[in-house]
Amino acid sequence: MNTLHNRGDFNVIASWIKPGERVLDLGCGDGGLLRRLIDQRGARGYGIELENAAMLAAIGNGINVIQTDLEQGLAGLGDATFDHVVLSRTLQAVIHTEKVLTEMLRVGREAVVSFPNFAYWKNRMAVMGGRMPVSEDLPYEWFNTPNLRFFTLVDFEALCQHMNIAIRERQVLDEAGALVDEEANFLGSLAVYRIGRD
Repeated sequence: MNTLHNRGDFNVIASWIKPGERVLDLGCGDGGLLRRLIDQRGARGYGIELENAAMLAAIGNGINVIQTDLEQGLAGLGDATFDHVVLSRTLQAVIHTEKVLTEMLRVGREAVVSFPNFAYWKNRMAVMGGRMPVSEDLPYEWFNTPNLRFFTLVDFEALCQHMNIAIRERQVLDEAGALVDEEANFLGSLAVYRIGRD
């Protein structure tokens, strides 16, 4: 399996998907996560992708893909159509954060979101040293990043509280993909949340 498809957040997400569940992967890229969920969990899934090259790669990986801009909403999809709606390492790149989260929880029973933690200690050190951080979880330079927002675990949890979104489970990983149990907002490089409505 391609190491890209064995990312730490993919491991966590796969552990949360029950066999046969319906999954929608927003910003699915080449379809690596969905391919894994189909092969390992028997999931039934669709991807949403805007970029032509990524969409074609996902189709090449045998993934059903809808080409659309998730910022425009998911109007073509009915309420509670999916068991899980996934947004992996993409939330920091969306413009309408609250709208996207609301739509995820409209079309899915649960949502799974992963994102780089800007409060990770190495990121803090980079900023203290006068530079924007570049790491495995924030791999772009300031001038070519697709990221529009930089936020922390605490920020995301405050947004969930503001939006009345229940956090059902949280896993925080370091750069090597190992689970972080203590001081997560300081020692965690990547966060993965399972969220829903009460």
